[in-house]
Amino acid sequence: MKKILLSIVLGFSLALASPVAARVPQSKPEITLSFAPVVRKATPAVVNIYAKRIVAAQPSPFANDPFFSEFFRSFGKPVPRVQQSLGSGVILSPDGLVVSNYHVVGGATEIRVALNDRREFDAKVLLADKTADLAVLKLVGAHDLPTLSLRSARDIEVGDLVLAIGNPFGVGQTVSSGIISGLARSGGAVGNARAYFIQTDAPINPGNSGGALVDMSGALVGINTSILTRSGGSNGIGFAIPSDLVAAFLKQAKAGNRKFVRPWAGMIGQMVDSNLAQGLQLDRPEGMVVVELHRASPFYKAGLRPGDIIVRFNGQPVNGPAELLYHMTVAGVGAKAKITYVREGRKKTVRVRMIKAPDVPPRNETLIRGQSPLEGLRVARINPAVTAEMDIPMSAQGVVVLGAEGIGARLGFRRGDIIKEVNGVSIATVADLVAASQMRTRVWSITIERNGQLMTMRLKV
Repeated sequence: MKKILLSIVLGFSLALASPVAARVPQSKPEITLSFAPVVRKATPAVVNIYAKRIVAAQPSPFANDPFFSEFFRSFGKPVPRVQQSLGSGVILSPDGLVVSNYHVVGGATEIRVALNDRREFDAKVLLADKTADLAVLKLVGAHDLPTLSLRSARDIEVGDLVLAIGNPFGVGQTVSSGIISGLARSGGAVGNARAYFIQTDAPINPGNSGGALVDMSGALVGINTSILTRSGGSNGIGFAIPSDLVAAFLKQAKAGNRKFVRPWAGMIGQMVDSNLAQGLQLDRPEGMVVVELHRASPFYKAGLRPGDIIVRFNGQPVNGPAELLYHMTVAGVGAKAKITYVREGRKKTVRVRMIKAPDVPPRNETLIRGQSPLEGLRVARINPAVTAEMDIPMSAQGVVVLGAEGIGARLGFRRGDIIKEVNGVSIATVADLVAASQMRTRVWSITIERNGQLMTMRLKV
């Protein structure tokens, strides 16, 4: 009996020690575990981009100093020089539509694109946006090109395998592997609060910008754009622009847009952290609290008010302003979004139509002429569209400087200055400013608002 029991126990122990799911590999790919099939599919659609731009080199060593630059504004004339940049791009249509980063091609006077098969094309920029760091190019004379398909970034998960394809340091097309390390990374990566990224540990280096981040089926999930590093090389923290935003850019480029149009929120919001959640009597930090709403905001018209907490946009979580702006941009102008928000502990759902920033009242862009300290200022009446374009406070009112030349430039007026008062006269409209510029006086007092601070210029002419 003891012998029988011992044999049963021994057999049970051996069964536990054996791997349950072990099996012999059935094919060559299973034996080699190679990414080669994915690489063969994806690399023909990833291109190298060579861009040239003319920049003005400042002869003064203090030209970029935040304090001394004001004292050396007239120190020599800027010397034009050619600046070259190197990056990557992804072909998304057979007729040669290529997406890359704005910082690769923005302001370029000449763009040359080299394909994986060594063919080369000149390219022109169809649509570019500095805020999103994206640009869509058209290859001149191209047709029947290899392309990558887009996979929605909503479908990817942390832990998914990905490949980063690009041209790091100009050594030629290179492939590196990694995983999706994080989703919904906002701000921080490139110092832009509107940025919204996929994080990956696939090595990304200078020259990879604009290249492809692909999944194991060879579909595009993101455009590699930046790294977090102290040494200048890859530390395993790279960021890619999600494919859903790329798709929105491609759609507008195909529609003929020359400027990327975003939906307007008309809102100031704040991420709910643990301290704020406690103050709002929430059981956990969640969502974005509405701090301020413009009366023309579509969210205001849908019934939201300051103090409400937006938690979802079309079923996707919202945990801060960057996420809300991203989801709005992907939805696009004209879409009707399902918004879930919390008010006094109760969840509510409304439909909000995505709209462009209203260009009312009329901006009345005007160039100030005549002999006055305001001569050479190009100004406009502030409205929601102007605040969105100029990135000035949503609550700003009055007249803003769009650009300065002539006397106005020499006196130090800058783009974004809000003119509040001239010789004691309040400025509410462009007509007010034009009338003030025609005053017959030798003594001038001009009050402006710059970066939230009031400044007064006193001049004698």
